[in-house]
Amino acid sequence: MATAKPRKRSTGASRKTPARKTGPSPWRWYGAGVVSGLLLAGLLYVGVLAPDPRKPVPTPGEPVAEEEVPKPRFDFYTGLPEQTIDVEVDPAEIDQARNQPDRDHFLLQAGSFRQADDADRRRAELLLLGLDPKVEETNGSNGRWFRVYLGPFDSRSRLAKARSLTAAQGIDTLLLKRKPESGNG
Repeated sequence: MATAKPRKRSTGASRKTPARKTGPSPWRWYGAGVVSGLLLAGLLYVGVLAPDPRKPVPTPGEPVAEEEVPKPRFDFYTGLPEQTIDVEVDPAEIDQARNQPDRDHFLLQAGSFRQADDADRRRAELLLLGLDPKVEETNGSNGRWFRVYLGPFDSRSRLAKARSLTAAQGIDTLLLKRKPESGNG
């Protein structure tokens, strides 16, 4: 007959325990931060916030002498009423000038090109926006140019509308002021 072997009892001493980390503990880092913060605060106090030793410190019973701060001067209250402005314009002339339409015309230049095809392409872009462009050819000392114009505009609101339409399409415009040609106005 076979005899049963007695079982070994396992004890807690034979179990392996996980190795502990041997690095610095978080409390050391916290302590180092507190100490360095206090050190920096002390240096700041001594360097910047400490009272100036050359300036006398008043004692509690001694009256404090106030430094005189210069007060601002407001001379225009007295100077403006004494001034006069002589205007030699009759009020009737001002009313006439207001009632007259502007003598100048405003145009928008939407491009200036060396090639007529490029100017026609810009003109087509502006026609698609619902505007009425004109192409003018100019010859000068710097050669032949084809310039694309919008206008003249009879009101500032139409000018602003045309300018916003062209800006929305990425077309830069240049505002030009011109005297009307003789016979037009």
